Amino acid sequence: MSPPPPNVTVRPAEPADAEMMHEAILRLGHHLGMKLKIASTAEDFRRFGFGPNAAFSSLIAEVDGEFAALCLFFPIFSTWLGRPGVYVQDLYVDERFRGRKIGECLLREVARWSRERGGVYLRLAVDVDNVSAQGFYERLGIGWLDSDRDHGAYGEAFLALARTDAN
Repeated sequence: MSPPPPNVTVRPAEPADAEMMHEAILRLGHHLGMKLKIASTAEDFRRFGFGPNAAFSSLIAEVDGEFAALCLFFPIFSTWLGRPGVYVQDLYVDERFRGRKIGECLLREVARWSRERGGVYLRLAVDVDNVSAQGFYERLGIGWLDSDRDHGAYGEAFLALARTDAN
């Protein structure tokens, strides 16, 4: 296990971190030019990210006790591999701390978390315009999958799909 970069501490997020986590996601949205699309609140993070039925897990990296990065992830399962894996929903490194291998440290920790639970793979999605993140992931061996294309149902499309009276 490679140690974190100097002065970096990685720890599981706690309910008290919800505001800081939400702020990190807002900053990520701003960086991608999509801040106005973010509808989540700090209370959503607190409600769904902690407790016995948490929808996700998250790690926080700190440099000398100051927030530096967030990685939000959850377990997934491959029916083809017959093994679990992990999906990284969001990785955010504060601009002041980029270039210090903190994002790499968080991804390695998440991969270890999954491996300890029998996991054999890691997945994530990258915004098509976020070329620097694409290069970062590829340098770590997290490649683009030519065989897959993500589909999604959100808003009205999701509600229509979830209706019991649909014909």
